[in-house]
Amino acid sequence: MSRFLFVVPPLAGHVNPASAVAAALAARGHEVAWAGHPAVLRGLVAADSPVFPCAGPPGIDDRPPDLRGVAALKFLWDDFFAPLAYAMAPGVTTAVMEFGPDLLVVDQQAVAGALVAERLGVPYVTSSTTSAELSGSLIGIPKVDQWLTDLLDGLRQRLGDPSARHDPRFSPRLTLVFSTGELTGPSARERGPVRFVGPALGSRGDIADFPWEWVDRDDRRALVLVSLGTVNTTVGARFLTHCVDAVRARSRALRVVVADPGGLLGPPRGDDDVLIRPALPQLDLLARADAVVCHAGHNTVTEALWHGVPLVVAPIRDDQPVVAAQVTAAGAGVRVRFGRADARAVGAALDTVLGQPHYAAAACRISHSFRAAGGAPTAAAHLEEVVAAAEAAEAAEAAMTEKVEEQENPWHGLQI
Repeated sequence: MSRFLFVVPPLAGHVNPASAVAAALAARGHEVAWAGHPAVLRGLVAADSPVFPCAGPPGIDDRPPDLRGVAALKFLWDDFFAPLAYAMAPGVTTAVMEFGPDLLVVDQQAVAGALVAERLGVPYVTSSTTSAELSGSLIGIPKVDQWLTDLLDGLRQRLGDPSARHDPRFSPRLTLVFSTGELTGPSARERGPVRFVGPALGSRGDIADFPWEWVDRDDRRALVLVSLGTVNTTVGARFLTHCVDAVRARSRALRVVVADPGGLLGPPRGDDDVLIRPALPQLDLLARADAVVCHAGHNTVTEALWHGVPLVVAPIRDDQPVVAAQVTAAGAGVRVRFGRADARAVGAALDTVLGQPHYAAAACRISHSFRAAGGAPTAAAHLEEVVAAAEAAEAAEAAMTEKVEEQENPWHGLQI
């Protein structure tokens, strides 16, 4: 039995895959603990798992809604991820000292975990909940790439081992990527060993009052699921309205379930064509859906493709343009412009992905690759291998030290 400490940011989309891997490790007899924001982790991880609290904001809801591109990236690191690293570092340090993990499993954006691990000499593995970091999207913007490198170096000087030279977002031991090459295409930037394990889908909390009778009724119309994720709750009113209007214009062929956690469309409601709810049992709905309209968030995209469902993607910011490009390059969906697409554009995109079978065929091809990659159980097996290798290396180093001491001191170990 080994001990694994998961270090995660206060973002549900980053916690969910890690939680599935943690559950797989627990099922194999290992001990699991968490370092993160307790209010965010509550309900997303096993109730009996120890949680070591880390300071920091409970999310990223306060950024300017109109930020896009490089400005959004700079805000994300300058105003959220970097301050989060400073805030989390004391809690992560306490977790390592008190829990005594054999391995840290560190989210790629929770860099405090990587830096504390290297400072304390504890091995860590990177959990990459989005494949965008492997895309090399900043290679063509060298000044921005250097700015981010300098920011990470500054964090290392204060929180980590200043002599280390690797990118703390990529463990020199292993980076787990919750996707496959069928979706990502060739990786432009691989730093250290990388394993593509596909989506890690664990159990999610039940939504007790969800009206399954609306979904499962005898209705031959195609079912569309619309979601903009959990961190875009204040910017999507216009786009969600156009999605609803697009489906209503095709109500003889389509019906839609809309996730509206921010209440942008008013109170929850449903009629013959449209169901609007603040929270959705997304995995169960995807098993019934024919198409998904989303923001190209990595989790929503990979969960849809796991079920072989084609997509209409409308990226907003962050890693979403990269993920959207992966979807379209793989032939599994159509892209529309989030800020400009109206009901006509969304409707035309839905007509395309539902009317041309090659989109569903591409989604099914990616689904097969995801399932073959193994998901959470395979990720857990890779983590076990890293622990075994670290223990073997430690034992070999101890044996070598013993041998050197014997050679330098012939009386070493002699009992008198």
